[in-house]
Amino acid sequence: MTVAPAGPGFTTTIEALRLREWQIGRGQPSLVTDQFSADDFHLIVDDRANVHISSKDGRFYLGWFPSGRPGTDGEGWTIAVTGTAEVPGYCMSFDTETPADLVAEVVERVLATSRRV
Repeated sequence: MTVAPAGPGFTTTIEALRLREWQIGRGQPSLVTDQFSADDFHLIVDDRANVHISSKDGRFYLGWFPSGRPGTDGEGWTIAVTGTAEVPGYCMSFDTETPADLVAEVVERVLATSRRV
């Protein structure tokens, strides 16, 4: 069944308006952290149970803060790549309730774009 607009606008179907189920909840952080090898990365778990992973060259950083990163409003994950003299780096963050498998997909893509020089 199509619903016709009374005037200018858009048309849609009842099916398009049905509720969807969305992935929510933290999930398993190991989906993210298990992507890193001891050969290429340093792993530190601090006294607050926060996890810090950095590349051995120091240009990549991932932080997982299960209770929220101190000084932020609920930041749970931070991913940063340091830039060069010619190209700036970047930083991403996700809140504590972002599903770990979504963060894992981002990390997988970041790692896939890296290469040894």
